[in-house]
Amino acid sequence: MDKEYQGTNKLLLGIVLSVLTYWLFAQSLLNMAPDVQVDLQISSGILNTGISITSLFSGIFIVVAGGLADRLGRVRTTYLGIVLNIIGSLALIIANGSVLFILGRILQGISAACIMPATIALIKEYYHDDIRQRALSYWSIGSWGGSGLCSFFGGFVDSNFGWKYVFVISIIFSIVSGILIWKTPESKIESGDLRPFDWLGMFVFIVFVLNLNILISNGLLFKFSLMGSILIIVLLISGLAFFKLEKKIVNKFVDFKLFTNRSYLTAVISNFLLNAMIGTLLVVNSYVQQSRGLSAVKTGSLSISYLVLVLLMIRVGEKLLQKVGPKKPMILGAIISTLGALLMSLTMIESNYFMLVVIGYGLFGLGFGLYATPSTDTAVSNAPDSEAGEAAGIYKMASALGGAIGTSISASIYSAFKDYNLGALLGLWTNAAFGILALICIGFLLPNNKK
Repeated sequence: MDKEYQGTNKLLLGIVLSVLTYWLFAQSLLNMAPDVQVDLQISSGILNTGISITSLFSGIFIVVAGGLADRLGRVRTTYLGIVLNIIGSLALIIANGSVLFILGRILQGISAACIMPATIALIKEYYHDDIRQRALSYWSIGSWGGSGLCSFFGGFVDSNFGWKYVFVISIIFSIVSGILIWKTPESKIESGDLRPFDWLGMFVFIVFVLNLNILISNGLLFKFSLMGSILIIVLLISGLAFFKLEKKIVNKFVDFKLFTNRSYLTAVISNFLLNAMIGTLLVVNSYVQQSRGLSAVKTGSLSISYLVLVLLMIRVGEKLLQKVGPKKPMILGAIISTLGALLMSLTMIESNYFMLVVIGYGLFGLGFGLYATPSTDTAVSNAPDSEAGEAAGIYKMASALGGAIGTSISASIYSAFKDYNLGALLGLWTNAAFGILALICIGFLLPNNKK
């Protein structure tokens, strides 16, 4: 690596554009789901799997990709992610059924897994002091801002040009990102500092999480069938095997000793639960289109309050962390985001429901913004220096898997009812339940320590 090199605005813009390929473009499917299902003529189960599988594969492979970036190089791994996004987006553009649709979504997930840890490592390596904090702020704006804008953006493009054009634009962003990052000096760990990777543990973990996602997405978890029974058996066996395997192996895929620190454990669990609430976007977007007759672009406009408040409150959460410690802003964030989901669940209200959605999305963004920085800081600061990269990878894996599983559960509950009002009500109550569980976790597990 070139220790004399200093990160530039050109590199930073390239990094932010690469991050947007997941948080803005891949996540836009949450608002375009009804049109995608009609266009591709796929079942609700396939649609739900395709929506959640991107976050799922991102969560599964993010720890692997972080290790790959250390070995292969952070710039090369970022380029690998960019190429995979281009291929995945092309698969979605030419898809005419379930096969290319699922393949494209999987490739987008692996792409995100490569880009996120590699670009964070590049910022850590090539930006320093106040400049690094500024760079990380822009990285966060790319992720949180992209997730806040994805619903409106997807709706606008879908309504005016068709949903596939979202991924045409994603390819353009990827190409521009690659051009901006070009000629950045490589950054990687010296070979003598590397540890062997737990490939067996990763494989067993993938089997476990994929089985869980398939069971949830297709409504088989609590429904007796031969296929469901087989998947449940495989789920139990792989889960038990993973737990026993990781206790014995020295170089673990997931080091359970990290979870002996209550603060780190709380940050990871609450991060998983609050990200599981992202299923609210899918339920509300689908409901207002299918039951209330809104177009995709009008549906997306309802969530602008989420975008604005999540960006504004990230810095507020940072200031609260510095003054009162992480527990209070994390609790406040969980309470406010839960209230947002409950407010949007009032589907029995006719005339003012859209106003409730706007306010609910605003509360959602406000809560997530308050929670984000204190939670991330808690996870990073309570991990050993020797395992900081792995600990950060597990933390990001929790958020991606939380989003995937939460979206699958919400979509399955919503699509299980012919009555859209009832399906949306129960789906949003489920999301509120995730927020309540996060609140309980933070309240009882996180020590009340100030910074």
